[in-house]
This record gives sequence, structure tokens and C-alpha cells, in this order.
Amino acid sequence: MHEIKAIIRPQRLDEVMRALHAIAGLPGVTVSTVHAYSRPQPHDPEVAPRGLEADFIKLETVVPDALADRVVEVIQRAATTGRPGDGMVFKIPVADAVRVRNGEHGVTAL
Repeated sequence: MHEIKAIIRPQRLDEVMRALHAIAGLPGVTVSTVHAYSRPQPHDPEVAPRGLEADFIKLETVVPDALADRVVEVIQRAATTGRPGDGMVFKIPVADAVRVRNGEHGVTAL
């Protein structure tokens, strides 16, 4: 299993969610608004010299290994505008998951 975390522009959320809904077997996604800071980008007139500080969207999901690369690819493709500040996607190994309701472990808990 892998946890996928993504920080994206709020304007791209609908497009990203449409793309994720098209992935068969995706267990679900948690969506949060976060305040983020990124280092300055030298050639982006929309970003102040001190960097970008703004509200972004954080997506989090845990998926079976077979879906991890696809989910990362789908988020990257749907979230991009081609400008600095588009965000980041992280793929993190998960050792176990436990469903609180019944104690199921592993992929079946997803």
C-alpha cells in the first residue's frame, strides 16, 4: 500500500477530482484546505520575490500498490497549469492500515 499526498492549486480541485473518480478501485480521498509557502521562483511574475504564500488544497489517499503510480500520474496531469506553484505529489509506503469498525488489516481495510 502507498499513501498519496498532493498539494494543488484550489482552482484545479474539480479537474483533479473528476480524474480521480475515473480510477476504478480508488478507495476514497480526503480533501483539506492548507496554508502553504514555497520558495521564490525566478521567472514567475505572479509570485512575489519572497515566494508564494497562499491557501492550497491537500489531497490524501491510501491505495493498493497496483494503483499508486496511476494515482500519482492522474493527479499530476490534472493539477498542472505549467506555472510555478502548481504543487507537489508524494508517494509514501504504508506498512499497514486498520479499519476501526472491525479490525480488518491491510488492503482489505481500505
